[in-house]
Amino acid sequence: MQRVSHHGRGTVYRRSARTEDGPGILCIHGSGGDAGVWKSQSRVADRTPVTAMALSDHGTSGSLVADAGYETLSGYADDVVAVAEATGDRVLCGNSLGAAVAMIVALERDLDLDGLILAGAGARLPVLDDLLVWLENDFDRAVEFLHGPDRLFHDPTDDLVEVSEAAMRETGQAVTSRDFRTCHAFDVHERLGEIDVPTLAAVGEYDQLTPPHYHEALGEEIPYCEVAIIDDAAHLSMLEQPAAFNSAIESFLDRL
Repeated sequence: MQRVSHHGRGTVYRRSARTEDGPGILCIHGSGGDAGVWKSQSRVADRTPVTAMALSDHGTSGSLVADAGYETLSGYADDVVAVAEATGDRVLCGNSLGAAVAMIVALERDLDLDGLILAGAGARLPVLDDLLVWLENDFDRAVEFLHGPDRLFHDPTDDLVEVSEAAMRETGQAVTSRDFRTCHAFDVHERLGEIDVPTLAAVGEYDQLTPPHYHEALGEEIPYCEVAIIDDAAHLSMLEQPAAFNSAIESFLDRL
């Protein structure tokens, strides 16, 4: 792992590069996650460098003091800009909260980008009221709910669920709750037309957390956006169906 220092904290990332060709892809995990969610995307590193980062308070990255909502989004955007400037990556690939952060960077930061990959995404990311309560008061129930059918996964192996649950518990209740409340406050639906780089909106066909129609709306409102449906997957399609997800990435790179 490498670390870049900025704003009084350090952000860690892992870079896979079997070539220096292409724009470089910087992958940003979602709520309660860490860089490990992108482990299978390192296979694309034969085509272009792939970086997986851990946002503040996730993995071994430094701490961010921020309230849920825009303050947290802005802090996470600072993390992304710092890593992008250190690596030179010009395509941001975000899942869920990570996609929201990528859109904030594209809209509000002076960073030279070639494209966006938005997975399990939406212009808004509303969270079920009951889930917000469980995240505060019954974390085990929240973790169990998120790993229910067609939420994070469609038809996962037991090992995949075990690893995912462990990562969320390692991130912890306070940070995971802040992440989901930040998603709940996110809303850029009136600004999608300002995103001026080629964009891929990728979604698992069974995703109930950010359903396919969220991505169809992105495809309609972002000027240069196409939609890819990942078969037999839900919210974490990059983990559940990595070959199909990577194929969508490579097709997108072909068109950049």
